[in-house]
Amino acid sequence: MKKKMIPVIVALVLIVLIILVGFGGKILDKYSYSKELADLNAYFGVAEGELAIVLQDEIVEQKALLRDNAVYFDIDTMEMYLNEGFYVDANEQKLLYTTADDTIVARFGGKEYEDKNGSHSTAYAVCFLEGEQLYVAADYVKLFANFSYTLFDRHIQMDTQWGDRQMMEVTKDTQVRTLGGIKSPILRELEKGETVELLNQMDTWSEVKTSDSLIGYVENKRLREGVIETEIPVTDYVPAEYTSISMPGKVNLGFHAIGGEAGNDTLDAMVAEGKGINVIAPTWFSLNDNEGNFRSFADSGYVQKAHGYGIQVWGVWDNFNYRNETGQDISTYQVLSSTTKRQQLVQNMVDTSVGLGLDGINIDYEGLPQECGEHYVQFLKELSVLCRQKGLVLSVDSYVPFNFNNHYRLDIQGKVADYVIIMGYDEHWHGSKDPGSVASIDYVSNGLDRTLEEEQVPPEKVVNALPFYTILWQTEGANVSDQYITLNNVTDYLQRMNVQPEWDETTCQNYAEWQSGNVTYQIWVEDAESIAVKLNVMKAKNIGGVAVWRLGYGTEQVWDLVSAYANF
Repeated sequence: MKKKMIPVIVALVLIVLIILVGFGGKILDKYSYSKELADLNAYFGVAEGELAIVLQDEIVEQKALLRDNAVYFDIDTMEMYLNEGFYVDANEQKLLYTTADDTIVARFGGKEYEDKNGSHSTAYAVCFLEGEQLYVAADYVKLFANFSYTLFDRHIQMDTQWGDRQMMEVTKDTQVRTLGGIKSPILRELEKGETVELLNQMDTWSEVKTSDSLIGYVENKRLREGVIETEIPVTDYVPAEYTSISMPGKVNLGFHAIGGEAGNDTLDAMVAEGKGINVIAPTWFSLNDNEGNFRSFADSGYVQKAHGYGIQVWGVWDNFNYRNETGQDISTYQVLSSTTKRQQLVQNMVDTSVGLGLDGINIDYEGLPQECGEHYVQFLKELSVLCRQKGLVLSVDSYVPFNFNNHYRLDIQGKVADYVIIMGYDEHWHGSKDPGSVASIDYVSNGLDRTLEEEQVPPEKVVNALPFYTILWQTEGANVSDQYITLNNVTDYLQRMNVQPEWDETTCQNYAEWQSGNVTYQIWVEDAESIAVKLNVMKAKNIGGVAVWRLGYGTEQVWDLVSAYANF
C-alpha cells in the first residue's frame, strides 16, 4: 500500500512545485523591471528628416526639419512660438521682415539677405519652399527673436523663457521611462551622478527632463534633491526702437473734403470755421488703378497758406474716392499683396509728401477684406519706416474695433503709427437699412475702451473722430431709406418739420420721431449737447486728441466745445 502511495505523493509534490514555480514566476514578473526600450521615433512622433520640438518642458505638436545640417521651422510654427513679424510674398518668392528703421529681404532658396547696409551671406538657405509650405532657418530667425535651441538626433530643445530649475541628482544607475511604472518602456539609462530637471514630483515617481531633453519618469528612491539652477536668458536680439512724433498738445484735426483742385480755394473758409484746429487733413489722394498709382488734387500753395495759419497739413490717402467718382474697379488687395507695387506706392507717397512740404500722411484705407489684412499691416510697417526717416507724421484712420475688423491690427498700428484715428461713427450707416444712431455714447466709449485695452494703442496716440452729421431715417412698410443731414443744418430742418426732439439718456442724443402719411421718420441728432458728452468721455480717457468729419459741417457753438477740449 505504501509503495502504491509513493508515485501519487511524488506526482502531488511535482504539481505543487509546478504551481509554486508558475505563481512565483508571475510574482517575479509582476515585480521585476521591464527592459523594453521605447521606440524614440514613436515617442517623439517624427518621421525621417523631422525633428520634434521640446519647447521649455513640453513636446509640442509642431515639428522642425533638418536640412543640410540646418534646423528649419515652417512659417506657422515660427509665428506661433517665436515671431509673427515676418511677411511672405509667395508670388515674388520673398521673405520680408520690417523693423522700426529697415525692411530686410531674403529670397526663397537664397543664401543671403539684404538690409539697408547691403547684402549679407549665410552658410544656409535662409528659407525654402517645400510643397506649399515655407520653411525658415532657425539661425535666421534668431536675428529677429530671442530664443535658444539645441539639436539632438530626433529633436531640438527650444527655450523662449528662462528662470530657475530644480535639479535632482541620480543616486544609483537606473532608467528614465516613458511613464511612471516599472513596466513602462525605457527612454534611456541614467548613470549615478547624472542630474535631471524636476518637472513634477509624485508619491513614488517623478517626471523629469534629462540633459538631452528626454521627458520621462524616474523612481523617487533613485533621486535626491540637487541645486537650483538659474538659466541665463538669451538677449542677443535688441529690436530697433519705435520712435514717434507727437504734437505739443492734443491733436485738433479737421478733415477737409476736396473733390477737385478748386476745392483747395476753400481753405480760408475752413480755417475760419474750424476754430482752434492745429491739423488740417485734405482728401487729396486716391488709388486710381491696380498698380499702386494715385490721383492727386494736391497744391503746395495750400500747404504754405496752412502753415501761415500755424496749422500742420496731413494729406489723406484713400482707396475709395476715385472708385466712387469713376465707378472703376480698384483692388487694394492687388496693390498691397505685391511687394513691388506696395513698396513703389510707399516710396511715391513719401516722395510726394516731402515734395509738397506736407507735415504728415493720413491713411484712410477702408473696406479691406480679411485676406488683405497681412498685406495692409506690412504696408503700414514699410510706410512707417520711410515716414520716420523723413520726419513725417503717420496717422491711420481705423474703424471702431470689433472682432470682424481685427485684421486691421490696432496693436501693430499702435506701434508703427504716430496717431491712430478711431472713426467714432457709422454705428448705423448710410444704406444699412437699419435705423439707429450714427454714434451713440456707448458705441464711442466702448470703442475707445477696446482700443485702449492693454494699451493696444497707447492713449496719447489715440484720436477720436466725431461726426458732424447725422442720418434721417425714413421707413415705409419694409422699405428703409435715409439721407445725411449736417450738424449745421439739423436744427433748421427740425424746425421746418415742426418737430421738437427729446433727450435720450441711452444714446446721449436728442431723438425725434414723427409720422407723415405712411412714412415714419427717425433721427438721432448730433448737436452741441451730444458732442459735449462725447468730449467729456474722451477727456476722462485722456486720449491724444480729436478729429472732425468734416470741416464745413460744424457750428460756432460746437467748435467752441471742441476747441475747449483740445486746449484743456
